[in-house]
Amino acid sequence: MSYSKIGVVGLGIMGAGIVEVFARSGYEVIGVAESEAAVEIGRGNLAKSLSRAVSKGKLSQNESDVITGRVTFGPEFKLLSDCDLVVEAAPEILSLKTSIFSQLDQVVKPSGILATNTSSLSVTQIAQATNRSGQVVGLHFFNPAPVQKFVEVIGTKISDPDVVASVTALGAALGKRTAQVTDKPGFIVNKLLLRYLNHAVQILDAGSASKEQLDAAMRELSNYPMGPCELLDLVGIDTCVEIMKTIHADTGLDIDIPAQGMLELVADGKMGRKTGSGFYDYSQSHEAPTDSDELIKAQVHLDLVTAYLGDCIAMQATGYASREDIDAGMKLGCGLPEGPFEVIERVGLSQVRKNQADLANRTGISSYQPLSL
Repeated sequence: MSYSKIGVVGLGIMGAGIVEVFARSGYEVIGVAESEAAVEIGRGNLAKSLSRAVSKGKLSQNESDVITGRVTFGPEFKLLSDCDLVVEAAPEILSLKTSIFSQLDQVVKPSGILATNTSSLSVTQIAQATNRSGQVVGLHFFNPAPVQKFVEVIGTKISDPDVVASVTALGAALGKRTAQVTDKPGFIVNKLLLRYLNHAVQILDAGSASKEQLDAAMRELSNYPMGPCELLDLVGIDTCVEIMKTIHADTGLDIDIPAQGMLELVADGKMGRKTGSGFYDYSQSHEAPTDSDELIKAQVHLDLVTAYLGDCIAMQATGYASREDIDAGMKLGCGLPEGPFEVIERVGLSQVRKNQADLANRTGISSYQPLSL
């Protein structure tokens, strides 16, 4: 399968970023949004991103102009009719995505492949909105798409294996580190990341630590770029709640029920940075949280890391993803300084298992127990 013309539906920050990724790699790109106003926002998003790259010396102005010249924007789906691949990057609403795929099925040429950038929804359900379900895959980029080097390619039980292999090869040709997985809620990165974030808010809800202690602990003791509450605010608390609902519907585990603290903030309209407040107030400049209670920071850091590493071990043990893909996903998709299996190697598996048992016994949550060997 060969690709020359790529379509992207949805031109928010993520969609415009995907447009830029393909245009930078030399493809002709058609960017479509639901209205002229949305198209102009997408055009502006692309222009801002390229302008930043020029100002930082990463692109020349001429290179930026060439990239822009490869892109056509418009509000009509018929512009996508001759695309070899169309990537949908609309909000995480299943009914919206299935509606888009139904329309794409009508206008895109029969040989065209349809991909969804969903981060957690069922690719299988989305595919069933078309008459070409074998040509539907997940193609999950991470934000910002031009910068983050990891891409998950999701095949369903009805996806044509040749299509999945071709899209995986395309991702690699874009300069991305790809991981090919099956259709499970959250895939690799969001399953692990959202469990960690949800656990952090459960600790906050229990009164065991403050948001500042949680965030300072992960920044200072694991060198994470952000603490969990800061990251929830950046991603969007409402988005994280919806992903956790999807994961919980699949696992049925109590640890996957969205934490009450997130639900309350969403009910209060506090979704994070995009609404001006979430766990923190962004009406003024946000400073990295600090806290001087070293004992509490050490304990919550140990608990969060222990549960996270246990999830990584379980994911690898089930055969869903390799340790190499999991490490790459968490480093390249989330910007973490170490992959989880690199941490396990440094700490020692026996110590991690001891920490898991201690956490399970102390909290009474059996899900934290280490896997039987």
